[in-house]
Amino acid sequence: MKAVCWHGTGDVRVEDVPDSKIEHPRDMVVRITSTAICGSDLHLYDGFLGPFMEKGDVLGHEPMGEVVEVGGEVKRFKPGDRVVVPFTICCGECFFCKKTLYSCCDNTNRNAELARKAMGHAPAGLYGYSHLTGGYQGGQAQFLRVPNADVGPIKVPIEVPEQVLFLSDVFPTGWMAAENTDLEPGDTVAVWGCGPVGQFAIRSLWLLGAGRVIAIDEVPERLRMAEAGKAETINFSKEGVYDRLMEMTNGRGPDRVVDAVGCEAAGHGAIDAVLDKAKAAVMLTTDRAHALREAIMCCRKGGTVSVPGVYLGFPDKFPLGAFMNKGLTMKTGQTHMPRYMEPLLQRIANGEIDPSFIVTHEVPLEEAPKMYKTFRDKKDGCIKVVLKPWG
Repeated sequence: MKAVCWHGTGDVRVEDVPDSKIEHPRDMVVRITSTAICGSDLHLYDGFLGPFMEKGDVLGHEPMGEVVEVGGEVKRFKPGDRVVVPFTICCGECFFCKKTLYSCCDNTNRNAELARKAMGHAPAGLYGYSHLTGGYQGGQAQFLRVPNADVGPIKVPIEVPEQVLFLSDVFPTGWMAAENTDLEPGDTVAVWGCGPVGQFAIRSLWLLGAGRVIAIDEVPERLRMAEAGKAETINFSKEGVYDRLMEMTNGRGPDRVVDAVGCEAAGHGAIDAVLDKAKAAVMLTTDRAHALREAIMCCRKGGTVSVPGVYLGFPDKFPLGAFMNKGLTMKTGQTHMPRYMEPLLQRIANGEIDPSFIVTHEVPLEEAPKMYKTFRDKKDGCIKVVLKPWG
């Protein structure tokens, strides 16, 4: 089968790899009809998880398709079913899964000891996201083996458009980010980063009762998309974010803030951002955390910091003094996908949101190497790429 494979920093290739197959009675195999490139994939493309990658690793964690084979213990699905597969792999039986903390699953990370050394505990296994999260084959391929098939994937009606693809990650991730703000009706929320997760966070915040949403980015296409989602916008390359937010909130600051940027924040000209970039260049840090620092400084006292943006290591210059003295709360985490997929599918069916608004490019799988670079470099108005494994 054809698959998108990692070969090093800035080097992904479409190659022939062995076909996916049933390896356990709880597995199923899905013929992938649509899959996507996620902002998190760029962290692999840019080499931030290089020590935990191997040449030939299959990438991708946003797939949907048709079930072609099921193991003997699979009860919820049969060949021919159309499914969306979440990026998390969950057992459904451990302490954390029973608490619906699915991304903290205790049983699916096949490299748990490696993850414990890096993070203290092992998070759940993830598709196509390094050997730190289990070394599972990803979904940017023609077929995908789905372990623990009865936990996580959802069946979607044949007639529903492939807009439901984004239930695999970015829509639930944006929703959980909005939910993690502990929003009170009428609150003002500032969102750093207007990529796909930020865009879904903006729209989710409105659905949850926000009074104002302010979006922060510098890419014109992303800012226009945020404005189309009724957000006020700040272009951080043209004006100071802190001063502008204080002006917009009469000096109080936004009630809640969302860091949808993560470990590759730009922060042009800011001293901390310049230091981050220099240290990253000589491998003294993995995370450029300017957006998170700025969000903490801008958030009003007693507010909440929600962090869906991915961090990988030990970012320094963290403003813990501001965080503590302002009485802030932070909520983070990989998305607990099975908690959200069915309810959000219902919101799509009810016409409350059409997730396809984020798609700017739809191309055959063979064009993945070119589109990784286009997406990373924010060229050609690229915000979200959908790959079609069968042309």
